[in-house]
Amino acid sequence: MSVFEGAGVALVTPMKENGEVNYEKLSELVEMQVNGGTDAIIVCGTTGEASTLTHEEHLECIKAVVDFTKKRIPVIAGTGSNCTDTAIYLSREAQLRGADGVLVVSPYYNKATQEGLKTHFVNIAKAIDIPVILYNIKGRTGVNIDTRTIAWLGKNVDNIVAVKEANGDISQVADLMYYSQGDLDVYSGNDDQIVPLMSLGGKGVISVLSNILPKETHDIVELYLNGNTKESCDMQLKYLPLIHALFSEVNPIPVKKAMNLMGLEVGPLRLPLTEMEEAHAQVLAQEMQKAGISLA
Repeated sequence: MSVFEGAGVALVTPMKENGEVNYEKLSELVEMQVNGGTDAIIVCGTTGEASTLTHEEHLECIKAVVDFTKKRIPVIAGTGSNCTDTAIYLSREAQLRGADGVLVVSPYYNKATQEGLKTHFVNIAKAIDIPVILYNIKGRTGVNIDTRTIAWLGKNVDNIVAVKEANGDISQVADLMYYSQGDLDVYSGNDDQIVPLMSLGGKGVISVLSNILPKETHDIVELYLNGNTKESCDMQLKYLPLIHALFSEVNPIPVKKAMNLMGLEVGPLRLPLTEMEEAHAQVLAQEMQKAGISLA
């Protein structure tokens, strides 16, 4: 029941200068991703500034991306919340709007117990008929989903099929692979760990880098899956300085800056996120040029 294999883009949400969602630009970004070989689109995740979208905007963005994509590649909707009822509502509405799966982050701020996390995810999964990808990112949520909890969910809930692992702990990924025994797919949530995670059996990446280098990010994964591990590793290392620059400030500040530097005109961020500091922006621009990206 894999949702996708390869490189999925954690798509930005483009804004107009007045702060409204720019749906015309969103359509252009979808085309850029599909034409670039991206294997799935993740809409309204962290990179998509979901935390500052209204519920109406959130659901409209999901519907728009589904319509723009036209079933060419899967669309996965970010529908997580620290309120279980809200996550259920968003997940049901995402299914009604045609999403092929949902990405559900662990509850933030509440800091639920492992038993609470199980109950949270089970209730969301049972409320819908499409696949669920768990999203484990302690740095943003304050709580780690234990590897045995993830393994239990993959074994006992039919439509919990994968996890986006973004804690950066490769040892934890190894434990997860051991305990889950293939019951769910694992995607890297960190662009600097695509190859290391795939070496443990991962299926790909949910990527920020794909916003500016869709083909190259896809190729890193495809090369590895096709057995060309040296070429894949070489590409991973080639883009490492750029990846570091893309995370020199909190995501999605740098990637939106990068896209604007490319002339993609994705607009401003919503508060409390602010524009990138000039010193970091200069380094980002330099690394983009070193990577062969033309600036506007």
